[in-house]
Amino acid sequence: MYSNIKVSDLIPMIEEEKMVLIDVRSPSEYNDFSITGSVNIPFFSDAERAEVGTLYKQVSVEAAKERGLEIISAKLPEFVRQFQQIKGEKTVFCWRGGMRSKTTATLLDLMNVHVHRLEGGIREYRKWVMGQLDRQESPFPVYFLNGLTGTGKTRILKRLQEEGYPVMDLEGMANHKGSIFGHIGAEPHNQKTFDALFVQQMRKLQNAPYMLVEAESNRIGKVVVPPFLSDLKDHSVQLIIDMPMEQRIQEILEDYNPWEHQQQCMEAFQRIKSRIHTPVAKQIEEDLQTGQFASAVRLLLENYYDSRYEHTGLQYDETKKKVLHVEDIDEAVRVIKETISQVNEKELLANQRF
Repeated sequence: MYSNIKVSDLIPMIEEEKMVLIDVRSPSEYNDFSITGSVNIPFFSDAERAEVGTLYKQVSVEAAKERGLEIISAKLPEFVRQFQQIKGEKTVFCWRGGMRSKTTATLLDLMNVHVHRLEGGIREYRKWVMGQLDRQESPFPVYFLNGLTGTGKTRILKRLQEEGYPVMDLEGMANHKGSIFGHIGAEPHNQKTFDALFVQQMRKLQNAPYMLVEAESNRIGKVVVPPFLSDLKDHSVQLIIDMPMEQRIQEILEDYNPWEHQQQCMEAFQRIKSRIHTPVAKQIEEDLQTGQFASAVRLLLENYYDSRYEHTGLQYDETKKKVLHVEDIDEAVRVIKETISQVNEKELLANQRF
């Protein structure tokens, strides 16, 4: 007989990679939001789910169950085979821990394939995530990586993360670069996925001595950053990257590859065109149309992004600012590591005096 498992008991097993999660919802449900790391073995396809749902609403519960049984019976051998191929302990879940996961677990048990079934389904997992966010606060100092557009802040953080530094990559979690052009070349995550990834990373970093995070606005694309993190910006150290204009332009071109997304760049520009002085806006538009992307980026930085940053990005306590003058990403990574080391040493010495 299959066994039920609560979210609170499942989370440690997920974090220790001792459990394989299997989402039996339809592909579209899975693509919208699922538990990180889960695989999708759908009980119904999207079309089948719509058909059964229509019968449930318009005919009767019994009619829906009968049609559902017909559908799953026809593909049962392959459905079970997919589970048999997955090694290790397994937990299945659907939306509410209802019919799809119950039926799946029962059928697998008949075939001697033992699985757990998540009580309450992914809806219960979502409640757990929101509960974590409601109680969330930073247990350690936070260093905010700041600077003008194009200073490679996300690339710097990724480099530091690869070297084992405790990093919270907000843009990576949102799958959005944070600007009006930030969705280009990506499929931005929704709020549910962002929240789950945020909580997951915070739990990984809970024993870290500090955290590095980019100084984002309260919103990245369509997702909203947890309020506690936004509040921390006013009281935390700001590592402000100062990089030459030419290098910033190059960073943006390498990051966005506008020659591969010319039409999307033009469409995104139309959303801010009215905020730029008309002759300049006309020149940017021409540059984008003719492929003069370096010129377009320079004009956007000089006439839009830099002025916006001066109004909003540097409104911090002067005693918390540390301006880092660097030539490129490599130097930025090195200087940040040195700066953090120096700050931590000073704090350690200060604490030893008492």
